[in-house]
Amino acid sequence: MLLALVVYSPYSGILYILLVVPIICLTCLALLVAAAIRKRPRRCLSAFLTLAAFLGVSWGILRNQGTFRAYSFWLVWSRSFKAEVLAQPAPASGELRHMVWEQTGFAGVANETVYFVFDPTDSLSAARSPGKSNGIPCPFRLVRRLESHWYSVWFYADESWNECPWSRAAER
Repeated sequence: MLLALVVYSPYSGILYILLVVPIICLTCLALLVAAAIRKRPRRCLSAFLTLAAFLGVSWGILRNQGTFRAYSFWLVWSRSFKAEVLAQPAPASGELRHMVWEQTGFAGVANETVYFVFDPTDSLSAARSPGKSNGIPCPFRLVRRLESHWYSVWFYADESWNECPWSRAAER
C-alpha cells in the first residue's frame, strides 16, 4: 500500500503516517494484547515481529520515498515523457528542453515544481545539488539522473523554470 501511495501521490508520507500507520499499529497491538491475555507466547511473538517488520519497512520506504517516486514514474511513463520533450522545438537561448513533471503545494503557498529535463551533453551529471547549471535559469534544490541524458530537476519552493524570485533576491 505504501509503494502505491508513493507512486501515485506526492503527499504519500503524510497520508501514510496519518491513516495507514495508526490502523496497522493498533491492530498489531490489539493482537499482541489478546495473545498475551490468552497466554499464547507464539502469537505474541508473531504479532510483535509483524509490528517491528512493518515499522522497519515503512521507515525505509518513507526515508527514500523521493527516490522510489522518481524511478517508479520513470519506469512507467518514460516513453511518453521522452516523446513530449523531444517534440519541443530546440530552445534558442541555450536552455535545456524540459517539461513540468510534477507540481505540489496548496493555495499558492510552498509550491514545489519538478521538471523533466533532456540534457544532450549530460552536463547535469556533474551538477551538485543544490546548485546552478548552464541551461537552467534558476538555482535548483536537487538533480536526479534517471538515465543517460534524462534528469529530474527540483526547484526551491515557489520557484519555477523562469521565475526564481527568492534566489535572485538572495543574490543581490
